[in-house]
Amino acid sequence: MRVLSGTSRFVLFVAFGAAAQASATGATQTNGGVDGLYSLVQRRIPAHSQSFNFVLVPDDTLLDTFTLSDIDAHGGQGNTQSQINIQCTSISACARGLYTYLTEYGGVDIWWTGSRLDDLPQQLPSIGTPVTHSSLVKYRYFFNTATFSYTTAFYSFNDWELLLDWMALRGVNLPLAWVGYEYILIQVFREAGLGDSDIVSFLSGPPFQVWNRFGNIQSSWGGALPMQWVNDQFDLQKRLIPRMVELGMTPVMHSFTGFVPSALAMVYPNASIIVGGQWEGFPSTYTNDSFLEPSDPLFFTLQKLFIDKQTAAYGNVSHIYTLDQYNENNPYSNNASYLQSIASNTFASLRAADPEAIWMMQGWMFFSSETFWTTELVQAYLGSVPGNDSMIILDLYSEAQPQWQRLDGYYGKQWIWCELHDYGGNMGLEGNFVNITVAPLSALTSVGSSMVGMGLTPEGLEGNEIVYDVLLDQAWSPTPIHRTAYVSSWVSRRYNVGNLPPAAVDAWQLLASTVYNNQNPLAQATVKSILELAPALTGLVNLTGHHPTLVFYDTNTTIVPALQMLIQASHVSHPLSAHPEFRYDLVDVTRQLLANRFIDLYTSLVDVFNEPTTDAAEVEAAGKPLLALLSDLDALLLASPYFRLSNWLDAARRWSHGNATYAAYLEYTARNQITLWGPTGEINDYASKQWGGLVGGYYAARWEAFVRYLVGSKQNGTAYDASVVKNLMVSIGKWWDDQSQVGDSVGGGGEGAGDVLEIVCALASKYA
Repeated sequence: MRVLSGTSRFVLFVAFGAAAQASATGATQTNGGVDGLYSLVQRRIPAHSQSFNFVLVPDDTLLDTFTLSDIDAHGGQGNTQSQINIQCTSISACARGLYTYLTEYGGVDIWWTGSRLDDLPQQLPSIGTPVTHSSLVKYRYFFNTATFSYTTAFYSFNDWELLLDWMALRGVNLPLAWVGYEYILIQVFREAGLGDSDIVSFLSGPPFQVWNRFGNIQSSWGGALPMQWVNDQFDLQKRLIPRMVELGMTPVMHSFTGFVPSALAMVYPNASIIVGGQWEGFPSTYTNDSFLEPSDPLFFTLQKLFIDKQTAAYGNVSHIYTLDQYNENNPYSNNASYLQSIASNTFASLRAADPEAIWMMQGWMFFSSETFWTTELVQAYLGSVPGNDSMIILDLYSEAQPQWQRLDGYYGKQWIWCELHDYGGNMGLEGNFVNITVAPLSALTSVGSSMVGMGLTPEGLEGNEIVYDVLLDQAWSPTPIHRTAYVSSWVSRRYNVGNLPPAAVDAWQLLASTVYNNQNPLAQATVKSILELAPALTGLVNLTGHHPTLVFYDTNTTIVPALQMLIQASHVSHPLSAHPEFRYDLVDVTRQLLANRFIDLYTSLVDVFNEPTTDAAEVEAAGKPLLALLSDLDALLLASPYFRLSNWLDAARRWSHGNATYAAYLEYTARNQITLWGPTGEINDYASKQWGGLVGGYYAARWEAFVRYLVGSKQNGTAYDASVVKNLMVSIGKWWDDQSQVGDSVGGGGEGAGDVLEIVCALASKYA
């Protein structure tokens, strides 16, 4: 329904939290010095804290550029120590220059699994002839909004510190800064006259807040969002923003989007408030969010309040604001003039609060709701915002479903070519090397191109790190990166050990030419294993789209020999077998092998059940290898510190400050997101993971129940009932999610027994 009419009223309440007035120290110096880079060197390479000299020479006429050169400094006892000079036009360019030296000359790198930069040789390699590189684009963007729920929801500052250093060194200069949004929003709602009960009943749980901000969901199943969480995330953001700035990044800041508690309509009965649609089958209690239309003066008032408070809290650090109003939720009307009013007033509200405001929006809606967003409507919507430099649009899924071509380069508005790749933090090995090297260059050089950046927009950060490195490196290369040479260099620094066995490089060359060279247009995303999906007799195998289960390569000629080569390399080099990233990759490739073999075992089970002449004993026998594989997979994952459910659950519980009730709430939300994703499985298994403890404690329980059901069906001569099986799986999900309420974490999956290499060798022998 639509609620409309006349004059809005505004009631001023006393703002809460003196912390809102605190400024972020140093954060206002967006174009400040390079002290943050010296701090990064001290943090990651303390033995070389005096070895690098950064010279910042700003030049607004150039894209980010750096030059590397040698400085000879005479050390003690007549020795000559080589030092490195990095001259740059921006802090971000200096950071990228440092990274270029560390990787191309020093042979070291920093990964999601940890920094290995301190392996830099004591005697620094010289550069020789000075080297200059320039970025092809103004912006190197990072983050999907969903990343803040699927990966960083429970990040500590230490977790963020590693990721921010990873980003800065790779040249990211435009990250989404989406932590702590609710603190400012609550202040705004309070000043608008809403009571705490109305506000809290609107907000969603920690790992679901992204979709509350999008207006897809409201309220929180499992309990109300505690203010302790809101305050802690605000405090975290006050540390993150200055760190981003000192590393040369311009944070993309929050803004008021228009989604409000339904009670606002009672406080402002004449305000133009509409009730949104249902999202993903959620009951009305948790969806149908209220939206204050931007044409209403109250929208302008709340926008200015929000941005003023945000600036007071964090400093004047950025003029770029993220603002998405139609994420998988179509506008009230498809009338062009209505959409023009929405966009023009939204932008006007930003400019009223910040005269230099730039509106950043995800272009996902133009793909996910393509039937609604015709070219005519998109042109009307975007065209109502004056000036082409007033917006930045993220072409969110450029590597598979680019919209910039359909929409004529977003009709002149600035846009960024983005690699999405990963949905929900899925973990299957997959990539398309050609699409992330050739395609962005083609877009950049297309006639009349308004492309201004390249960016990474994965929903989750769960492996496949090479495909993200490639795009950020491509942003500094005027020609498409050569795959073979790139992979050789990438592997040599990922496994930075002396005399790296050729078999390790060969394994990755094979993977790069097959698994990471996906040319199947029907499955351009991380491949989801069917073992993570709710068991069913049909509908699991060979799914396509952006949640594919289709395995587009031949396991026997790709995964199997690659794994065998990695194992061979580990036998040749003891230092390699102990290397953290190598052990991670051993587990990851073995995990993929078992995930693929599971499909064969599942297909066999279904065939046996569907055969009219088979009996219950034969069905039970067909199910045993499938269940044994899950047990083997769980043992493998538990043996690695990087593949454990306990990492996710413990990270959630640590925010409780020792409060057992609060810890149980946080753990429930963490469990629910990676399983049912909703009170009754509304987005079941979307964010599933192959983690030790989750495979053995949850997926195995579901598949055991499925096999029992099939056996019982054969014994009783009853037909398969899909609805009964579905309800059974939801009940298991509810049971597993509720384990957080019973004291110690049940099924959390702690440290496993056994050595990774021994387990990998045994499983390769069994399943290869």
